[in-house]
Amino acid sequence: MTQLKYNIETDLLKQISAGKYREKYLVYNRKSTDEPDNQKNSITYQKAENTRFAHREALPIAAITLQGFCAAGVVSERHSGFSEDTNILITDDGVVHYRIERPKFQKMLQFVSQGYFKGVICLCWDRISRNKGDDTLVRKMMRNGTDFRFVYAKYDQTSSGALHMDIDGMFAEHHSRVTSEKVRIATKTARERGICTYRAPIGYLNQGNMTRKATDPERAPVIQRMYELYASGDWTLSDLARFANSHGFVTVPMRRRRTRDEMLAEEDEAVQIERVSRPVTENHVSRILTNPFYTGKVLTTDGSYVPSASHEAIVSDQLFDRVQTFLKQKRTSIYYEKKLDLPLRGLARCFHCRRVYTPYVQKRIQYFGSRCAPGCPNKLKHFSLSYLAAKIEGLLSALYFTEDEIDQMNARISTDIALHEVNRRKELDQLERKKKTIRDDLGYICANKLALLKAGVYSPEGLQQEENKLKDELIDLQTREQTSDEAMHETMKDVVKLSELVKNVVPLYKFANLRQKDEITRCILSELSISETTLQFKCKTGFECLENHFRAVCDPIAWLSELFESNNSVGLGIQSIQQFIGNQQAMAV
Repeated sequence: MTQLKYNIETDLLKQISAGKYREKYLVYNRKSTDEPDNQKNSITYQKAENTRFAHREALPIAAITLQGFCAAGVVSERHSGFSEDTNILITDDGVVHYRIERPKFQKMLQFVSQGYFKGVICLCWDRISRNKGDDTLVRKMMRNGTDFRFVYAKYDQTSSGALHMDIDGMFAEHHSRVTSEKVRIATKTARERGICTYRAPIGYLNQGNMTRKATDPERAPVIQRMYELYASGDWTLSDLARFANSHGFVTVPMRRRRTRDEMLAEEDEAVQIERVSRPVTENHVSRILTNPFYTGKVLTTDGSYVPSASHEAIVSDQLFDRVQTFLKQKRTSIYYEKKLDLPLRGLARCFHCRRVYTPYVQKRIQYFGSRCAPGCPNKLKHFSLSYLAAKIEGLLSALYFTEDEIDQMNARISTDIALHEVNRRKELDQLERKKKTIRDDLGYICANKLALLKAGVYSPEGLQQEENKLKDELIDLQTREQTSDEAMHETMKDVVKLSELVKNVVPLYKFANLRQKDEITRCILSELSISETTLQFKCKTGFECLENHFRAVCDPIAWLSELFESNNSVGLGIQSIQQFIGNQQAMAV
């Protein structure tokens, strides 16, 4: 039966791609998760209105049924039209990659953009889009000839019609913003007043009323007894789990997560998922014993707890604190003597809270995950190794100087070399005068030690300290003079050489394996700071001169003068990257 169904859908897709339904329409219905009680928002209402409109306007609907997409030409899905993916990728040839959040909407646009259907019938503009990204896609397709029809509006092919469409799109997005803002403010205000706006944990009854979370008469006494037993210090979490299960203590009945097929199913195909209770485990017990909700407190939106106006406490504050003390005493941290040898471990950190991204392997693919601090605005909690490697490749490609940039710096620096040399000579003259003064003072002290001591100008210890101080100053001036003698041209040559070495490493990185990419990255970079919109980096010692890339081009004089102070580190960078290239060549042989 499954094979037959697969063959039917395969034949149907062939007919679609062959242009059989090119003059037909699809019907799109979307139930908003933002306004579940709105009558206009129901799938049944939209389907009836759209079908009636199609018959009235003589618009033929494609009689196709594809599992997970449409039934009799009607596409229906439950999804917020306001949420959108903010990540975009712009390729070198100007192609923009943008991810559409709604799976059925994405498939529908894919079909109509290829000309497989004439157009789409929808109730109104806010059913098709409530964000700028999807709005732009629909408008582009309309300009390319795709016929979008709306039951509640008609947009003429005039400037007035375009204005009408702009206003509807603007109000659709604004409506979602206002709704989101109202919900956020109402939630924050309610929680600050001690009202539980979220699902209460096991031990309380969730009956659809935020202002009253009644105590579960069956589970609450068991939870109170679990606290008392653990506070005695003689019970472990596993002991309490066995105790709870022996008293018939099970989790609140919950439905399992829907599969992808169930999420994409039509209303008439929706499967009723049975609620199931499960025995408690050590993890359940741990969450129960560490939740301040059982002391009569509510979690606010800023992460703090306030006295509740919605529920009563099951345990006292004193008992809860005693349990936390025993939990802290028995808590042990696991430190692995030998961590998994995974590439780029320890390099990536959260841009906001500075917590490290830890590598892990799932289905033979390496990912990085971060347990950010509470309240951290970073939404990029997980990403793959390939994502990070691509980001690093982009950094390295922009790290070295191009030929034009080197010529630009040389042209600007050459006109100021003479001025810098004059200043350097003045500094050397000043150093020489200071050295002569210090030598004269030392000579005077050495020749008149006895007289100075008899006159009481210095004590023996003070005289020795003054002599040592003058000697130290003389050594410091000699060091500064030697450092000032470093040639500017030699420093610039070292920077250019380092830039060329990095330029040669970039092609190696592109085609290197994961271990080699790890070695290249650790050779040049010391840390990466990542968020969903930000990628910053720090170069290792010896490569800092390339880190201020833009500044070197725009203000080379200030950049080069600062570079003199760390000239030796540039040599270290050259040495380290030459050693890496040499090792790779030796391995290739």
